[in-house]
Amino acid sequence: MKSLAELLQQSAFSEADLLRLLKTSDPAQCQALYAEAFRRTTLVHGNTIYFRGLIEISNICVYDCRYCGIRKGNAAARRYTLSMDEILEAARYALKAGYGSVALQSGERNDPKFIDFIEEICAAIHDMSVKEFGIAQGCGMTLSFGEQTPQTYERWAAAAGNRNALRYLLRIETSNQKLFARLHSGQGKAQKTYAARLQALADLRNAGYQVGTGVMIGIPGQTEEDLVRDILTFRELDVDMLGMGPYLVSHGGAMIDEGMMQKDALLRLTRNMLSTTRLALPTVNIAAATALETLQTGARSLGVLSGCNVMMPNVTPQRTRASYQLYDNKQGTEAEPDSNVMLEAELIAKTGRKIGRHLLGSSVHFRSRQEGSKQN
Repeated sequence: MKSLAELLQQSAFSEADLLRLLKTSDPAQCQALYAEAFRRTTLVHGNTIYFRGLIEISNICVYDCRYCGIRKGNAAARRYTLSMDEILEAARYALKAGYGSVALQSGERNDPKFIDFIEEICAAIHDMSVKEFGIAQGCGMTLSFGEQTPQTYERWAAAAGNRNALRYLLRIETSNQKLFARLHSGQGKAQKTYAARLQALADLRNAGYQVGTGVMIGIPGQTEEDLVRDILTFRELDVDMLGMGPYLVSHGGAMIDEGMMQKDALLRLTRNMLSTTRLALPTVNIAAATALETLQTGARSLGVLSGCNVMMPNVTPQRTRASYQLYDNKQGTEAEPDSNVMLEAELIAKTGRKIGRHLLGSSVHFRSRQEGSKQN
Protein backbone atom coordinates (compact mmCIF):
# COMPACT_ATOMS: atom_id res chain seq x y z
CA MET A 1 0.00 0.00 0.00
CA LYS A 2 1.22 3.49 -0.82
CA SER A 3 2.15 5.79 2.02
CA LEU A 4 0.05 8.91 2.53
CA ALA A 5 3.01 11.00 1.38
CA GLU A 6 3.08 9.09 -1.91
CA LEU A 7 -0.69 9.40 -2.30
CA LEU A 8 -0.51 13.15 -1.81
CA GLN A 9 1.88 13.45 -4.75
CA GLN A 10 -0.78 12.21 -7.19
CA SER A 11 -2.82 14.44 -9.48
CA ALA A 12 -5.54 11.83 -10.13
CA PHE A 13 -7.31 9.77 -7.50
CA SER A 14 -9.30 6.55 -7.62
CA GLU A 15 -12.38 5.97 -5.48
CA ALA A 16 -10.20 3.93 -3.12
CA ASP A 17 -7.72 6.81 -2.89
CA LEU A 18 -10.48 9.30 -2.07
CA LEU A 19 -11.91 7.00 0.58
CA ARG A 20 -8.53 6.60 2.20
CA LEU A 21 -8.02 10.37 2.34
CA LEU A 22 -11.47 10.90 3.84
CA LYS A 23 -10.82 8.29 6.53
CA THR A 24 -7.51 9.82 7.60
CA SER A 25 -7.55 10.15 11.39
CA ASP A 26 -3.94 10.32 12.59
CA PRO A 27 -3.37 14.01 13.53
CA ALA A 28 -0.03 14.28 11.72
CA GLN A 29 -1.43 12.69 8.57
CA CYS A 30 -4.50 14.95 8.71
CA GLN A 31 -2.22 17.97 8.87
CA ALA A 32 -0.28 16.66 5.86
CA LEU A 33 -3.54 16.32 3.92
CA TYR A 34 -4.65 19.85 4.82
CA ALA A 35 -1.24 21.32 3.99
CA GLU A 36 -1.23 19.72 0.55
CA ALA A 37 -4.74 21.01 -0.17
CA PHE A 38 -3.66 24.51 0.91
CA ARG A 39 -0.54 24.28 -1.28
CA ARG A 40 -2.50 23.24 -4.35
CA THR A 41 -5.06 25.97 -3.74
CA THR A 42 -2.21 28.49 -3.81
CA LEU A 43 -0.79 27.04 -7.02
CA VAL A 44 -4.12 27.20 -8.87
CA HIS A 45 -5.95 30.16 -7.29
CA GLY A 46 -3.15 32.26 -5.84
CA ASN A 47 -3.07 33.74 -2.35
CA THR A 48 -6.45 35.49 -2.52
CA ILE A 49 -9.68 34.87 -0.61
CA TYR A 50 -12.75 36.14 -2.45
CA PHE A 51 -15.53 37.73 -0.42
CA ARG A 52 -19.27 37.55 -1.15
CA GLY A 53 -21.45 39.83 0.97
CA LEU A 54 -24.24 37.52 2.17
CA ILE A 55 -27.76 38.95 2.40
CA GLU A 56 -30.43 36.64 3.85
CA ILE A 57 -33.46 38.35 2.37
CA SER A 58 -36.24 36.15 3.81
CA ASN A 59 -36.77 33.05 5.96
CA ILE A 60 -40.18 32.21 4.49
CA CYS A 61 -40.13 28.76 2.86
CA VAL A 62 -42.88 26.64 1.32
CA TYR A 63 -41.06 23.34 1.89
CA ASP A 64 -40.60 21.27 5.00
CA CYS A 65 -37.13 19.71 4.68
CA ARG A 66 -36.54 17.76 7.89
CA TYR A 67 -33.04 19.07 8.66
CA CYS A 68 -33.78 22.78 8.27
CA GLY A 69 -34.63 25.29 10.99
CA ILE A 70 -36.64 27.56 8.68
CA ARG A 71 -38.79 24.75 7.24
CA LYS A 72 -42.46 25.54 6.74
CA GLY A 73 -43.48 23.26 9.61
CA ASN A 74 -41.48 25.17 12.23
CA ALA A 75 -44.27 27.21 13.81
CA ALA A 76 -41.80 28.83 16.24
CA ALA A 77 -39.82 30.55 13.48
CA ARG A 78 -40.20 34.34 13.38
CA ARG A 79 -40.81 34.99 9.70
CA TYR A 80 -39.48 38.06 7.91
CA THR A 81 -38.75 39.50 4.49
CA LEU A 82 -36.36 42.42 4.08
CA SER A 83 -37.57 45.48 2.22
CA MET A 84 -35.98 46.57 -1.03
CA ASP A 85 -34.33 49.49 0.78
CA GLU A 86 -32.83 47.18 3.41
CA ILE A 87 -31.48 44.81 0.76
CA LEU A 88 -29.95 47.64 -1.26
CA GLU A 89 -28.36 49.15 1.84
CA ALA A 90 -26.79 45.79 2.72
CA ALA A 91 -25.50 45.42 -0.85
CA ARG A 92 -24.18 48.98 -0.73
CA TYR A 93 -22.30 48.16 2.47
CA ALA A 94 -20.68 45.11 0.83
CA LEU A 95 -19.61 47.04 -2.26
CA LYS A 96 -18.21 49.89 -0.15
CA ALA A 97 -16.18 47.32 1.78
CA GLY A 98 -14.61 46.21 -1.50
CA TYR A 99 -16.42 42.94 -2.08
CA GLY A 100 -16.73 42.32 -5.78
CA SER A 101 -19.84 40.20 -5.29
CA VAL A 102 -22.96 39.85 -3.21
CA ALA A 103 -24.81 36.62 -2.38
CA LEU A 104 -28.61 36.62 -2.04
CA GLN A 105 -30.29 33.79 -0.16
CA SER A 106 -33.72 32.96 1.20
CA GLY A 107 -36.16 30.23 1.95
CA GLU A 108 -37.61 28.69 -1.18
CA ARG A 109 -40.70 30.04 -2.92
CA ASN A 110 -42.02 29.73 -6.45
CA ASP A 111 -44.93 32.19 -6.49
CA PRO A 112 -45.07 35.03 -9.04
CA LYS A 113 -44.78 37.76 -6.37
CA PHE A 114 -41.51 36.29 -5.08
CA ILE A 115 -40.10 35.72 -8.56
CA ASP A 116 -40.90 39.34 -9.51
CA PHE A 117 -39.32 40.61 -6.27
CA ILE A 118 -36.04 38.76 -6.87
CA GLU A 119 -35.95 40.06 -10.44
CA GLU A 120 -36.39 43.62 -9.15
CA ILE A 121 -33.67 43.11 -6.54
CA CYS A 122 -31.16 41.80 -9.08
CA ALA A 123 -31.82 44.69 -11.43
CA ALA A 124 -31.58 47.28 -8.64
CA ILE A 125 -28.28 45.92 -7.28
CA HIS A 126 -26.81 45.77 -10.78
CA ASP A 127 -27.90 49.34 -11.49
CA MET A 128 -26.45 50.55 -8.18
CA SER A 129 -23.11 48.80 -8.72
CA VAL A 130 -22.72 50.46 -12.13
CA LYS A 131 -23.96 53.96 -11.28
CA GLU A 132 -22.77 54.39 -7.67
CA PHE A 133 -19.60 52.30 -7.72
CA GLY A 134 -18.48 52.54 -11.32
CA ILE A 135 -18.26 48.79 -11.85
CA ALA A 136 -18.51 48.83 -15.63
CA GLN A 137 -20.14 45.44 -16.13
CA GLY A 138 -21.84 45.37 -12.72
CA CYS A 139 -20.94 43.50 -9.55
CA GLY A 140 -20.95 39.73 -9.23
CA MET A 141 -24.06 38.02 -7.85
CA THR A 142 -24.60 34.63 -6.32
CA LEU A 143 -28.24 33.59 -6.04
CA SER A 144 -29.53 30.78 -3.82
CA PHE A 145 -33.29 30.44 -4.08
CA GLY A 146 -33.75 26.71 -4.68
CA GLU A 147 -35.36 24.92 -7.58
CA GLN A 148 -37.07 27.17 -10.12
CA THR A 149 -38.15 26.90 -13.76
CA PRO A 150 -35.75 27.57 -16.65
CA GLN A 151 -37.81 30.67 -17.45
CA THR A 152 -37.32 32.03 -13.93
CA TYR A 153 -33.57 31.38 -14.02
CA GLU A 154 -33.38 33.29 -17.31
CA ARG A 155 -35.38 36.24 -15.98
CA TRP A 156 -33.11 36.56 -12.96
CA ALA A 157 -29.98 36.19 -15.10
CA ALA A 158 -31.10 38.96 -17.43
CA ALA A 159 -31.89 41.25 -14.49
CA ALA A 160 -28.53 40.59 -12.78
CA GLY A 161 -26.76 42.10 -15.77
CA ASN A 162 -23.23 40.71 -15.59
CA ARG A 163 -23.43 37.15 -16.92
CA ASN A 164 -19.67 36.71 -16.54
CA ALA A 165 -20.07 36.96 -12.77
CA LEU A 166 -23.46 35.32 -12.31
CA ARG A 167 -23.59 32.36 -9.93
CA TYR A 168 -26.20 30.09 -8.42
CA LEU A 169 -25.77 27.80 -5.43
CA LEU A 170 -28.11 24.80 -5.28
CA ARG A 171 -26.80 22.11 -2.97
CA ILE A 172 -27.66 18.48 -3.54
CA GLU A 173 -27.03 17.90 0.24
CA THR A 174 -26.19 14.25 -0.53
CA SER A 175 -25.88 12.06 -3.62
CA ASN A 176 -27.25 9.09 -1.67
CA GLN A 177 -30.78 9.10 -3.06
CA LYS A 178 -32.33 7.26 -0.10
CA LEU A 179 -30.75 9.73 2.28
CA PHE A 180 -31.86 12.63 0.07
CA ALA A 181 -35.44 11.35 0.21
CA ARG A 182 -35.29 11.08 4.01
CA LEU A 183 -33.99 14.62 4.36
CA HIS A 184 -36.74 16.01 2.11
CA SER A 185 -39.73 14.04 3.38
CA GLY A 186 -41.42 16.70 5.46
CA GLN A 187 -45.02 16.30 6.58
CA GLY A 188 -44.79 12.56 5.97
CA LYS A 189 -44.19 12.68 2.24
CA ALA A 190 -41.38 13.39 -0.20
CA GLN A 191 -41.36 17.08 -1.14
CA LYS A 192 -38.22 17.06 -3.25
CA THR A 193 -36.74 14.51 -5.64
CA TYR A 194 -33.10 13.95 -6.48
CA ALA A 195 -33.94 13.85 -10.20
CA ALA A 196 -35.55 17.29 -10.02
CA ARG A 197 -32.48 18.67 -8.22
CA LEU A 198 -30.18 17.41 -10.97
CA GLN A 199 -32.50 18.84 -13.63
CA ALA A 200 -32.43 22.24 -11.94
CA LEU A 201 -28.61 22.20 -11.95
CA ALA A 202 -28.67 21.37 -15.67
CA ASP A 203 -31.15 24.20 -16.29
CA LEU A 204 -28.84 26.62 -14.47
CA ARG A 205 -25.90 25.60 -16.63
CA ASN A 206 -28.03 26.07 -19.76
CA ALA A 207 -28.99 29.56 -18.56
CA GLY A 208 -25.31 30.51 -18.30
CA TYR A 209 -24.86 30.57 -14.53
CA GLN A 210 -21.68 29.52 -12.80
CA VAL A 211 -23.10 26.41 -11.16
CA GLY A 212 -22.53 25.70 -7.50
CA THR A 213 -23.63 22.80 -5.38
CA GLY A 214 -22.50 21.01 -2.23
CA VAL A 215 -23.40 18.64 0.56
CA MET A 216 -23.79 18.42 4.30
CA ILE A 217 -21.05 16.42 6.00
CA GLY A 218 -21.86 14.08 8.87
CA ILE A 219 -25.58 13.57 8.21
CA PRO A 220 -26.99 10.79 10.43
CA GLY A 221 -26.71 7.60 8.39
CA GLN A 222 -24.13 9.01 5.96
CA THR A 223 -20.91 7.05 5.32
CA GLU A 224 -17.48 8.00 4.00
CA GLU A 225 -18.39 6.01 0.89
CA ASP A 226 -21.35 8.38 0.42
CA LEU A 227 -18.96 11.33 0.59
CA VAL A 228 -16.73 9.77 -2.06
CA ARG A 229 -19.79 9.44 -4.29
CA ASP A 230 -20.54 13.12 -3.60
CA ILE A 231 -17.09 14.12 -4.88
CA LEU A 232 -17.54 12.01 -7.99
CA THR A 233 -20.97 13.59 -8.51
CA PHE A 234 -19.44 17.08 -8.33
CA ARG A 235 -17.06 16.01 -11.07
CA GLU A 236 -19.83 14.50 -13.19
CA LEU A 237 -21.87 17.70 -12.87
CA ASP A 238 -18.83 19.75 -13.91
CA VAL A 239 -19.56 22.30 -11.18
CA ASP A 240 -17.77 25.64 -10.89
CA MET A 241 -18.07 26.15 -7.15
CA LEU A 242 -18.91 24.29 -3.96
CA GLY A 243 -20.50 25.17 -0.64
CA MET A 244 -20.08 22.41 1.95
CA GLY A 245 -20.35 22.36 5.69
CA PRO A 246 -20.99 20.14 8.69
CA TYR A 247 -24.44 18.77 9.44
CA LEU A 248 -25.63 20.56 12.58
CA VAL A 249 -28.82 19.64 14.40
CA SER A 250 -31.60 22.21 14.41
CA HIS A 251 -34.29 22.37 17.08
CA GLY A 252 -36.48 23.95 14.42
CA GLY A 253 -35.99 20.87 12.27
CA ALA A 254 -37.44 17.38 12.58
CA MET A 255 -34.25 15.35 13.10
CA ILE A 256 -33.43 16.19 16.71
CA ASP A 257 -33.75 12.60 17.90
CA GLU A 258 -31.17 11.45 15.34
CA GLY A 259 -28.46 13.58 16.95
CA MET A 260 -25.17 14.62 15.35
CA MET A 261 -21.51 13.67 15.39
CA GLN A 262 -19.23 14.70 18.24
CA LYS A 263 -17.79 18.11 17.36
CA ASP A 264 -14.10 17.22 17.16
CA ALA A 265 -14.79 14.20 14.95
CA LEU A 266 -17.16 16.24 12.78
CA LEU A 267 -14.61 19.02 12.36
CA ARG A 268 -11.98 16.50 11.29
CA LEU A 269 -14.33 14.83 8.81
CA THR A 270 -15.39 18.20 7.40
CA ARG A 271 -11.79 19.30 6.92
CA ASN A 272 -10.96 15.93 5.37
CA MET A 273 -13.85 16.37 2.92
CA LEU A 274 -12.81 19.92 2.01
CA SER A 275 -9.19 18.93 1.43
CA THR A 276 -9.97 15.72 -0.43
CA THR A 277 -12.38 17.58 -2.69
CA ARG A 278 -9.74 20.25 -3.32
CA LEU A 279 -7.26 17.57 -4.43
CA ALA A 280 -9.85 15.93 -6.69
CA LEU A 281 -11.23 19.21 -8.12
CA PRO A 282 -8.37 21.71 -8.00
CA THR A 283 -9.93 24.47 -10.14
CA VAL A 284 -13.32 25.00 -8.45
CA ASN A 285 -14.09 27.67 -5.87
CA ILE A 286 -14.79 26.26 -2.39
CA ALA A 287 -16.39 28.36 0.34
CA ALA A 288 -15.47 28.19 4.02
CA ALA A 289 -18.88 27.73 5.65
CA THR A 290 -20.02 29.84 8.58
CA ALA A 291 -21.27 26.57 10.12
CA LEU A 292 -17.64 25.67 10.89
CA GLU A 293 -17.70 28.32 13.61
CA THR A 294 -20.30 26.31 15.52
CA LEU A 295 -17.79 23.48 15.85
CA GLN A 296 -14.87 25.67 16.92
CA THR A 297 -14.40 29.42 17.23
CA GLY A 298 -12.38 30.70 14.29
CA ALA A 299 -12.81 27.46 12.34
CA ARG A 300 -13.42 29.26 9.06
CA SER A 301 -9.68 29.89 9.07
CA LEU A 302 -9.27 26.11 9.32
CA GLY A 303 -11.50 25.86 6.26
CA VAL A 304 -9.13 28.15 4.38
CA LEU A 305 -6.18 26.10 5.59
CA SER A 306 -7.98 23.01 4.25
CA GLY A 307 -8.39 24.33 0.71
CA CYS A 308 -11.22 26.91 0.72
CA ASN A 309 -10.76 30.15 -1.22
CA VAL A 310 -14.10 31.95 -0.68
CA MET A 311 -15.71 33.46 2.42
CA MET A 312 -19.15 34.99 2.79
CA PRO A 313 -19.33 37.72 5.46
CA ASN A 314 -22.92 38.24 6.58
CA VAL A 315 -24.09 41.78 5.83
CA THR A 316 -27.78 41.09 6.56
CA PRO A 317 -29.35 43.68 8.89
CA GLN A 318 -28.69 42.51 12.44
CA ARG A 319 -32.37 42.73 13.43
CA THR A 320 -33.30 39.69 11.31
CA ARG A 321 -30.15 37.56 11.51
CA ALA A 322 -31.27 35.51 14.50
CA SER A 323 -34.39 34.50 12.55
CA TYR A 324 -32.39 32.87 9.75
CA GLN A 325 -31.50 29.86 11.87
CA LEU A 326 -30.89 26.96 9.49
CA TYR A 327 -29.19 25.16 12.41
CA ASP A 328 -28.66 25.74 16.14
CA ASN A 329 -26.08 28.18 17.56
CA LYS A 330 -25.41 29.94 14.26
CA GLN A 331 -22.51 32.33 14.76
CA GLY A 332 -22.59 36.06 14.00
CA THR A 333 -26.29 36.58 14.60
CA GLU A 334 -25.69 39.34 17.17
CA ALA A 335 -22.80 41.04 15.36
CA GLU A 336 -23.12 44.15 13.27
CA PRO A 337 -21.65 44.08 9.72
CA ASP A 338 -18.55 46.03 10.80
CA SER A 339 -17.78 43.41 13.45
CA ASN A 340 -18.24 40.60 10.96
CA VAL A 341 -15.89 42.23 8.47
CA MET A 342 -13.22 42.71 11.13
CA LEU A 343 -13.59 39.09 12.19
CA GLU A 344 -13.29 37.82 8.63
CA ALA A 345 -10.13 39.89 8.11
CA GLU A 346 -8.61 38.53 11.33
CA LEU A 347 -9.41 34.95 10.33
CA ILE A 348 -7.82 35.40 6.91
CA ALA A 349 -4.73 37.06 8.37
CA LYS A 350 -4.12 33.92 10.45
CA THR A 351 -3.88 31.86 7.27
CA GLY A 352 -1.43 34.10 5.43
CA ARG A 353 -3.96 34.76 2.68
CA LYS A 354 -5.11 38.21 1.55
CA ILE A 355 -8.58 39.57 0.85
CA GLY A 356 -9.32 40.01 -2.85
CA ARG A 357 -10.97 43.40 -2.71
CA HIS A 358 -12.86 44.70 -5.76
CA LEU A 359 -12.49 41.35 -7.53
CA LEU A 360 -15.33 39.31 -9.05
CA GLY A 361 -13.60 36.08 -8.05
CA SER A 362 -14.98 33.70 -10.67
CA SER A 363 -13.47 30.24 -10.40
CA VAL A 364 -10.55 29.08 -12.52
CA HIS A 365 -12.81 26.21 -13.59
CA PHE A 366 -15.42 28.60 -15.00
CA ARG A 367 -12.86 30.83 -16.69
CA SER A 368 -11.16 27.84 -18.31
CA ARG A 369 -14.51 26.58 -19.57
CA GLN A 370 -15.26 30.03 -20.98
CA GLU A 371 -11.97 30.11 -22.84
CA GLY A 372 -12.58 26.63 -24.20
CA SER A 373 -16.00 27.58 -25.54
CA LYS A 374 -14.53 30.64 -27.29
CA GLN A 375 -11.96 28.50 -29.05
CA ASN A 376 -14.52 25.94 -30.29
